[in-house]
Amino acid sequence: MRRRTHLAWLGSLAGLGVRAQTAPPPELAQALPGARLQGQQRFRVWGFEVYDARLWTLPGFSATGYAQHALALELNYLRELKGQAIAERSLKEMRGVGSVPAELEPRWLAQMQQLLPDVRKGERLLGVQRPDEGAFFWFNGQPRGELRDAQFARLFFGIWLSPQTSEPALRQALLGGVP
Repeated sequence: MRRRTHLAWLGSLAGLGVRAQTAPPPELAQALPGARLQGQQRFRVWGFEVYDARLWTLPGFSATGYAQHALALELNYLRELKGQAIAERSLKEMRGVGSVPAELEPRWLAQMQQLLPDVRKGERLLGVQRPDEGAFFWFNGQPRGELRDAQFARLFFGIWLSPQTSEPALRQALLGGVP
């Protein structure tokens, strides 16, 4: 039974076009040497495919302490989205995983609107969390910018990794069973 479930899961990944690739993108190899694929999942909203997400971590990663670990989240987009809409939704999701200081909301939103571009199908955004430093972003392999605020990084990556995420199944897949 377990083997059939595992094979069905692998078949569903193949059918969804989720890559089994384990080599990190070139910019990640520079930004986070030694990173390995932790987990991946296709994200859908109301049946619409939005992106394929992949979480990259270093040895010793702990899901409960995700904010204390260097990690990267790679999003391969499957549809067009406006950067402003991505930033606004990100801020809303960040509020759901923790307390966003009211005085920082306008600044964080403005910075995300600069960092998160309009995306089209086939484009890729990579965010790297560095503990006590903040978040660093690449778009299609090119540096996009950074937001040097550890609190921002904890809440931003918490969208996917916090136990309070609005998408627990996505979180579980990205964590790949890590406690």
